[in-house]
Amino acid sequence: MSIAQNIKDIQIKITKAASLYGLNDPHTQLIAVSKKQPDERIDEALEAGQRIFGENRVQEAMERWSERRKEFSDIELHLIGPLQTNKAKEAVKLFDVVQTLDREKLARALDKEMKAQGRVLPCLVQVNTGEEEQKSGILPVDLAKFLKFCSDETNLNITGLMCIPPVNEPAGLHFALLKKLADENGLEILSMGMSADFEKAVPLGARYIRVGTSVFGERAY
Repeated sequence: MSIAQNIKDIQIKITKAASLYGLNDPHTQLIAVSKKQPDERIDEALEAGQRIFGENRVQEAMERWSERRKEFSDIELHLIGPLQTNKAKEAVKLFDVVQTLDREKLARALDKEMKAQGRVLPCLVQVNTGEEEQKSGILPVDLAKFLKFCSDETNLNITGLMCIPPVNEPAGLHFALLKKLADENGLEILSMGMSADFEKAVPLGARYIRVGTSVFGERAY
Protein backbone atom coordinates (compact mmCIF):
# COMPACT_ATOMS: atom_id res chain seq x y z
CA MET A 1 0.00 0.00 0.00
CA SER A 2 1.25 3.49 -0.83
CA ILE A 3 2.16 6.13 1.71
CA ALA A 4 -0.48 8.41 0.19
CA GLN A 5 -3.11 5.75 0.89
CA ASN A 6 -1.75 5.21 4.40
CA ILE A 7 -2.19 8.93 5.12
CA LYS A 8 -5.75 8.86 3.76
CA ASP A 9 -6.56 5.83 5.92
CA ILE A 10 -5.28 7.59 9.03
CA GLN A 11 -7.39 10.65 8.27
CA ILE A 12 -10.45 8.41 7.88
CA LYS A 13 -9.72 6.77 11.23
CA ILE A 14 -9.36 10.20 12.87
CA THR A 15 -12.77 11.26 11.56
CA LYS A 16 -14.39 7.98 12.57
CA ALA A 17 -12.87 8.02 16.07
CA ALA A 18 -14.11 11.56 16.58
CA SER A 19 -17.62 10.89 15.24
CA LEU A 20 -18.11 8.00 17.68
CA TYR A 21 -17.96 10.61 20.44
CA GLY A 22 -20.04 13.23 18.69
CA LEU A 23 -17.08 15.29 17.45
CA ASN A 24 -17.99 16.28 13.91
CA ASP A 25 -14.98 18.51 13.28
CA PRO A 26 -11.85 17.08 14.95
CA HIS A 27 -8.86 19.41 14.97
CA THR A 28 -6.41 16.52 15.13
CA GLN A 29 -3.38 16.91 12.87
CA LEU A 30 -1.11 14.11 11.74
CA ILE A 31 2.59 14.39 12.49
CA ALA A 32 4.41 11.94 10.24
CA VAL A 33 7.33 10.63 12.29
CA SER A 34 10.12 10.51 9.75
CA LYS A 35 13.10 9.40 11.88
CA LYS A 36 15.19 6.63 10.34
CA GLN A 37 13.09 6.67 7.16
CA PRO A 38 14.77 6.50 3.74
CA ASP A 39 14.63 9.49 1.42
CA GLU A 40 12.22 7.92 -1.04
CA ARG A 41 9.58 7.43 1.65
CA ILE A 42 9.95 11.02 2.84
CA ASP A 43 9.59 12.30 -0.70
CA GLU A 44 6.52 10.12 -1.28
CA ALA A 45 4.87 11.60 1.80
CA LEU A 46 5.65 15.12 0.58
CA GLU A 47 4.20 14.29 -2.83
CA ALA A 48 1.05 13.09 -1.07
CA GLY A 49 0.69 16.52 0.53
CA GLN A 50 1.94 15.72 4.04
CA ARG A 51 3.64 18.78 5.52
CA ILE A 52 3.92 18.18 9.29
CA PHE A 53 6.81 15.93 10.29
CA GLY A 54 8.35 14.84 13.56
CA GLU A 55 12.00 14.13 14.24
CA ASN A 56 13.78 12.77 17.31
CA ARG A 57 17.35 13.91 16.70
CA VAL A 58 18.56 17.36 15.74
CA GLN A 59 21.50 16.24 13.60
CA GLU A 60 19.47 13.71 11.62
CA ALA A 61 16.75 16.29 11.06
CA MET A 62 19.24 18.86 9.78
CA GLU A 63 20.59 16.40 7.24
CA ARG A 64 17.12 15.42 6.09
CA TRP A 65 15.24 18.72 6.00
CA SER A 66 17.67 21.59 5.35
CA GLU A 67 17.52 21.16 1.57
CA ARG A 68 13.90 20.01 1.38
CA ARG A 69 12.74 23.17 3.13
CA LYS A 70 14.11 25.19 0.23
CA GLU A 71 11.65 23.39 -2.05
CA PHE A 72 8.74 23.09 0.39
CA SER A 73 8.45 26.32 2.35
CA ASP A 74 5.32 25.16 4.20
CA ILE A 75 6.95 22.21 5.97
CA GLU A 76 6.34 22.24 9.73
CA LEU A 77 8.95 20.39 11.80
CA HIS A 78 8.29 19.18 15.34
CA LEU A 79 11.04 18.04 17.67
CA ILE A 80 9.56 15.02 19.44
CA GLY A 81 12.69 13.47 20.93
CA PRO A 82 14.85 14.39 23.93
CA LEU A 83 16.86 17.58 23.49
CA GLN A 84 20.28 18.16 24.99
CA THR A 85 20.93 21.74 26.01
CA ASN A 86 24.05 21.90 23.83
CA LYS A 87 21.80 21.30 20.79
CA ALA A 88 19.40 24.12 21.65
CA LYS A 89 20.91 26.51 19.09
CA GLU A 90 20.50 24.09 16.19
CA ALA A 91 17.05 23.04 17.36
CA VAL A 92 15.75 26.61 17.52
CA LYS A 93 17.15 27.32 14.08
CA LEU A 94 15.61 24.24 12.41
CA PHE A 95 12.38 23.32 14.16
CA ASP A 96 9.02 25.05 14.28
CA VAL A 97 7.70 23.40 17.45
CA VAL A 98 9.52 21.82 20.41
CA GLN A 99 7.40 19.13 22.05
CA THR A 100 9.86 17.81 24.62
CA LEU A 101 10.50 20.60 27.11
CA ASP A 102 11.18 18.69 30.32
CA ARG A 103 13.49 20.61 32.70
CA GLU A 104 14.45 24.07 33.86
CA LYS A 105 17.94 23.99 32.35
CA LEU A 106 16.50 23.26 28.91
CA ALA A 107 13.87 25.98 29.33
CA ARG A 108 16.61 28.54 30.00
CA ALA A 109 18.69 27.30 27.04
CA LEU A 110 15.77 27.49 24.64
CA ASP A 111 14.76 30.91 25.93
CA LYS A 112 18.30 32.21 25.42
CA GLU A 113 18.53 30.86 21.87
CA MET A 114 15.11 32.12 20.81
CA LYS A 115 16.03 35.60 21.99
CA ALA A 116 19.37 35.40 20.16
CA GLN A 117 17.77 34.20 16.92
CA GLY A 118 14.64 36.32 17.13
CA ARG A 119 12.35 33.30 17.01
CA VAL A 120 9.40 32.39 19.21
CA LEU A 121 8.67 28.70 18.89
CA PRO A 122 5.62 27.09 20.48
CA CYS A 123 6.76 24.65 23.17
CA LEU A 124 4.97 21.68 24.66
CA VAL A 125 5.92 20.30 28.06
CA GLN A 126 6.54 16.57 28.07
CA VAL A 127 4.72 15.00 31.00
CA ASN A 128 5.83 11.64 32.40
CA THR A 129 2.28 10.46 33.03
CA GLY A 130 3.41 6.98 33.99
CA GLU A 131 6.08 8.32 36.37
CA GLU A 132 8.61 5.96 34.77
CA GLU A 133 12.16 6.35 36.02
CA GLN A 134 13.70 5.69 32.62
CA LYS A 135 11.53 8.18 30.76
CA SER A 136 11.92 11.92 30.33
CA GLY A 137 9.22 14.34 31.33
CA ILE A 138 7.85 16.43 34.17
CA LEU A 139 5.96 14.45 36.79
CA PRO A 140 2.26 15.36 36.96
CA VAL A 141 2.63 16.59 40.55
CA ASP A 142 5.40 18.99 39.46
CA LEU A 143 3.73 20.37 36.34
CA ALA A 144 2.14 23.49 37.82
CA LYS A 145 5.40 24.46 39.50
CA PHE A 146 7.35 23.96 36.26
CA LEU A 147 4.87 26.01 34.25
CA LYS A 148 5.14 28.81 36.80
CA PHE A 149 8.92 28.72 36.46
CA CYS A 150 8.65 29.01 32.68
CA SER A 151 6.23 31.92 33.04
CA ASP A 152 8.25 33.76 35.68
CA GLU A 153 11.79 33.08 34.49
CA THR A 154 11.54 32.79 30.69
CA ASN A 155 9.62 34.18 27.72
CA LEU A 156 8.83 30.74 26.33
CA ASN A 157 5.50 30.27 24.58
CA ILE A 158 4.12 27.18 26.34
CA THR A 159 1.12 26.07 24.31
CA GLY A 160 0.40 22.53 25.49
CA LEU A 161 1.44 19.14 26.79
CA MET A 162 2.78 15.92 25.33
CA CYS A 163 3.04 12.38 26.69
CA ILE A 164 4.22 8.88 25.83
CA PRO A 165 2.23 6.34 27.87
CA PRO A 166 3.88 3.25 29.35
CA VAL A 167 3.71 0.36 26.91
CA ASN A 168 2.12 -2.00 29.42
CA GLU A 169 -0.73 0.25 30.56
CA PRO A 170 -3.98 1.37 28.86
CA ALA A 171 -3.04 4.41 26.80
CA GLY A 172 -6.46 5.97 27.19
CA LEU A 173 -5.96 6.48 30.91
CA HIS A 174 -2.81 8.48 30.27
CA PHE A 175 -4.44 10.52 27.51
CA ALA A 176 -7.28 11.37 29.90
CA LEU A 177 -4.77 12.40 32.56
CA LEU A 178 -2.93 14.63 30.09
CA LYS A 179 -6.19 16.33 29.11
CA LYS A 180 -7.06 16.86 32.77
CA LEU A 181 -3.66 18.43 33.44
CA ALA A 182 -3.99 20.67 30.39
CA ASP A 183 -7.44 21.83 31.46
CA GLU A 184 -6.24 22.56 34.99
CA ASN A 185 -3.40 24.68 33.67
CA GLY A 186 -5.22 26.49 30.88
CA LEU A 187 -3.40 24.80 28.01
CA GLU A 188 -5.14 23.90 24.77
CA ILE A 189 -2.77 21.75 22.72
CA LEU A 190 -2.31 18.04 23.40
CA SER A 191 0.19 15.85 21.57
CA MET A 192 -0.68 12.23 22.26
CA GLY A 193 -1.25 9.02 20.38
CA MET A 194 0.94 6.98 18.06
CA SER A 195 0.34 4.24 15.49
CA ALA A 196 -1.11 1.73 17.95
CA ASP A 197 -3.31 4.02 20.01
CA PHE A 198 -4.06 7.33 18.27
CA GLU A 199 -7.74 6.45 17.84
CA LYS A 200 -8.05 6.59 21.63
CA ALA A 201 -6.37 10.01 21.74
CA VAL A 202 -8.57 11.72 19.15
CA PRO A 203 -11.83 11.84 21.16
CA LEU A 204 -9.88 13.14 24.17
CA GLY A 205 -8.85 16.22 22.23
CA ALA A 206 -5.49 15.38 20.68
CA ARG A 207 -4.32 18.26 18.50
CA TYR A 208 -1.38 16.21 17.26
CA ILE A 209 -0.91 12.50 16.82
CA ARG A 210 2.63 11.27 16.17
CA VAL A 211 2.51 8.40 13.70
CA GLY A 212 5.45 6.67 12.07
CA THR A 213 4.91 3.02 11.20
CA SER A 214 1.33 3.42 10.02
CA VAL A 215 2.47 6.13 7.59
CA PHE A 216 5.81 4.86 6.36
CA GLY A 217 5.96 1.18 7.28
CA GLU A 218 8.69 -0.33 9.40
CA ARG A 219 11.79 1.81 9.86
CA ALA A 220 14.98 1.04 7.96
CA TYR A 221 17.55 0.70 10.76
